Amino acid sequence: MTFNIVVCIKQVPDTADIKWTEHNTMQREGLDSIINPYDNGAIHIAKAIKKFITDVKIIAVSMGPLQAKDSLKEAIALGCDEAYLLSDKKFSGSDTLATANTLSKFIEAKVPDFDLIICGQQAIDGDTAQTPSSLAQKLNIPQATNITEIVDANDIYIELIKETSIYKQRLQLSYPALIACKVNSTNFLPSIADYIKSQKSEIEILDAEAINISSEQTGLKGSPTQVKNAYRPIIERSNEVLENLSANECADFILDKIKKCKV
Repeated sequence: MTFNIVVCIKQVPDTADIKWTEHNTMQREGLDSIINPYDNGAIHIAKAIKKFITDVKIIAVSMGPLQAKDSLKEAIALGCDEAYLLSDKKFSGSDTLATANTLSKFIEAKVPDFDLIICGQQAIDGDTAQTPSSLAQKLNIPQATNITEIVDANDIYIELIKETSIYKQRLQLSYPALIACKVNSTNFLPSIADYIKSQKSEIEILDAEAINISSEQTGLKGSPTQVKNAYRPIIERSNEVLENLSANECADFILDKIKKCKV
């Protein structure tokens, strides 16, 4: 029996060239974009499972504008077997909850017999790390976050390394389940054969009707959180380098600055 892995990927824009819509959501059309680095890590983890289980199918899914097909083609080149793009104006402006709603509806409609869902821990354009956990909750399945390594896997369970800034933990998770990967990398290169395969692959595009989701569950209507304002921070700090001064002279200089600031 085929072991089905769904990898959720996000196409993220060049963060140096971000534009905003009238609703203070990110304008993604027309921007140079890449696969979110943590999602690249998710693809890498999914491929690693093939070392332990022979019959594995990796299904990539992304939610976004039509240009996200480029990232899905890249996902196939990196080792995914097929890919779907969720693209509909009704999805525009989705927050993390609405995104989880949409992804869960896709999985229920197109991959109901999934064994494992793999997501990147977070996206570099939002950094909330909320969507994976929300998706697991929607599908009522166990989850493990901050995963950095696969230790072992078979048809019944998977053994993982969870790593945080405080501790490292070895976990065992039964299927179906979701894992969120903390592997942040863009250094995985496709083989020539996989690149050729990706160029010949068709990306199936699904709208809201195709996955049976209402407008109240996705997009701005399905998003309980709204961004009130979005702007680039203006850094007005300046610094002054003190050279060839003694410790006492530096101390006197700093004290004088403090007095002038009336601290």
